[in-house]
Amino acid sequence: MMKQPNILLLMCDQFRGDCLSYAGHPDVKTPYLDTLASDGAFFDRAYSSCPSCIPARVALFTGKSQEHHGRVGYEDGIDWNYDHMLAEEFSTHGYQTQCVGKMHVHPVRKHCGFQGLRLHDGYLGYYRDASIPHFQHQTVTDDYLYDLKNALGSHADFNASGPECNSWVTHPWIYEERLHPTNWVTEESIRFLETRDRTRPFFLMSSYVRPHQPFDAPASYFDLYKDKELRAPACGDWDDTASTEQFGYRKDSIYGCNDAEQRHNAMAGYYACITHVDHQIGRLLSALMESGEYDNTVILFLSDHGELLFDHHLYRKVFAYEGSTHIPLLFHVGKNVCPSKPIRSNTITELRDILPTLLDFAGIPVPEGVDGFSLMPEIVGKPKEEQNNREYLHGEHSFHSGLSSHFIVTETDKYIWYSEKNTEQYFDLRKDPREEHNAIADEAYQARIAYLRALLIQELDGREEGYSDGVSLQSGCTPVANLSHIL
Repeated sequence: MMKQPNILLLMCDQFRGDCLSYAGHPDVKTPYLDTLASDGAFFDRAYSSCPSCIPARVALFTGKSQEHHGRVGYEDGIDWNYDHMLAEEFSTHGYQTQCVGKMHVHPVRKHCGFQGLRLHDGYLGYYRDASIPHFQHQTVTDDYLYDLKNALGSHADFNASGPECNSWVTHPWIYEERLHPTNWVTEESIRFLETRDRTRPFFLMSSYVRPHQPFDAPASYFDLYKDKELRAPACGDWDDTASTEQFGYRKDSIYGCNDAEQRHNAMAGYYACITHVDHQIGRLLSALMESGEYDNTVILFLSDHGELLFDHHLYRKVFAYEGSTHIPLLFHVGKNVCPSKPIRSNTITELRDILPTLLDFAGIPVPEGVDGFSLMPEIVGKPKEEQNNREYLHGEHSFHSGLSSHFIVTETDKYIWYSEKNTEQYFDLRKDPREEHNAIADEAYQARIAYLRALLIQELDGREEGYSDGVSLQSGCTPVANLSHIL
């Protein structure tokens, strides 16, 4: 193995784990990511344990579980103060480090150990509010927006196409395609490859906002899907259709959309954004090949969380269901880094595992306090007894309207507990991968459900919210977005 290979981390926001052709999706087309996956290591059971932007990215950067990094829900404006972060470890050990695109940290220009930063966070209302200090306002801090205004004038903005940053409204990009933020991340990443310090290995994180809303891919990508019959969203025997009927005319409702045509357009828009990102990743990979570093580089692709996309009459993320929590994860190891063969793995893995995995490839010690484990032994084909694994993963997300939940997921099934309502769900993922039958009352599963419930009781024992007394789950507790130790 090379002493210190290059690392290219390709990240998307809100990219579902099933939305790759390689993963068997019947509609979406992702030829460049499929190529990487078919020649690398593809993890079918990768998850985001707290599925929204901020807690997911903290897990990625720290290697910690949500219990230990403290973000158990979404809240802007909380400082990122951690004893170690991923880019910091690479910078300390001789790497040139660069992030291009989305960070979503606070304070907004905090580098988190990256030596260079070209920032585009997408539309963040917290940093667009008139009350935010001027130096933190997005019109000041966002490099892409600065470049867009230089190109088109002070009136230009990245929300000018019309769709809102959390809505199911769609409209193709109104400016030149080359000015789209997806293209900008690729252009800036290629520029880094051209101008980097060639006496050192690099760690480059190319972080795309899409396919997170707004669904505003260039028109040619909409054309691929807008007239196509698309697979219907998952629909279960437990779905809450009444909430969709009540709230489904709101542009960003978590309960989806009442209008079938607009649902179809949103799905087409989401898939269009994915294929657009895929093609731009293809450009970046070509540039890496042209630089002569492709075979000396460990490439990984992932997302922070998924998108429900109307599964079970739900939209956006934070829920415990597969559309929200299941993420894509693939690695491609350059042939000069170490020998490896293509694999497809069922290992239950999570964003906290990325830090130890990448540090392992680079020969950098893993800091104390990391909860994740390295996937490198499995990726490079070491014997089973040398590979890491976990029986289950505990995930959660605090939320409003009584929808805070916890889940235990294994290779074969999932148990969900809504902490405020004290309701449970159970899904046999082997037989029911789209979670369309809630088997919580099925006699055949009662012993298994009791076992998974006991695991959750154990995981939550001692938590400050009071979710568990060590013997049973305690409902009605007040959820928080951040545990007290980070406040």
